[in-house]
Amino acid sequence: MKIDLNCDIGESFGRYQIDDESIMPHISSASIACGFHAGDPFTMYETVKLAKRYNISVGAHPSFPDLLGFGRREMTFTEDEVYQLVLYQIGALSSVCKAHKMDLHHVKPHGALYNMAAKNIKLALAIIKAMKSFNSSLILYGLSNSKLIEAAIEMNIPYASEVFADRTYEEDGSLVDRSRPFSVHKSTKEAIEQAIQIITTNTVTTISGEIISLHADTICLHSDSVIGTELAAELRKSFHQHQIVVKTVGE
Repeated sequence: MKIDLNCDIGESFGRYQIDDESIMPHISSASIACGFHAGDPFTMYETVKLAKRYNISVGAHPSFPDLLGFGRREMTFTEDEVYQLVLYQIGALSSVCKAHKMDLHHVKPHGALYNMAAKNIKLALAIIKAMKSFNSSLILYGLSNSKLIEAAIEMNIPYASEVFADRTYEEDGSLVDRSRPFSVHKSTKEAIEQAIQIITTNTVTTISGEIISLHADTICLHSDSVIGTELAAELRKSFHQHQIVVKTVGE
């Protein structure tokens, strides 16, 4: 068995700082904020430099322009506007990658944009169109069994079905909204158990206790989580014990 361990990262900006380097040794790919929900030019530059040092694949993590809400508030844009927003952010991170002589590996939408596109095929197609316009070899990281994956298949671009260690699931395979209780695993033990269940059985236990099917190519952690670094380190230990190899998507 193998899995990519990705992290939403590079989400410092201004005086708000997160220790990204502590989590870097444990992951295999990094989805770096592009300045719209978090991150700034300086953070983007330093985070790509860190990823290169640790030999980690780099992806763009575009969002709605919502710094105040950390990109987690639903916003209304046309499909053309979503296309343009995503294209702009991919270009910004790609320029930083070019400066560091690194290839941009994937695109993973963030927050509300991710969750809305997971259910809305028109939004999903707008994101994929932006990726394809920029570079058709970019890999989409999208919620497993969602409209994002359907859109990638329809537009014929590579994709990775993404699951979450530290988030809980609804019966339809969507993530429990962060406004609800128990939407986030705050226990490292619970998050690890969920990750191992998903990878070894292709199932997840939902918030109601129902078990549903769920395929995983990449599993996500959050650098802004209070258990982020600890969870990354403990996951790697648990993966080793279960003979699960951590590799970047496409390797």
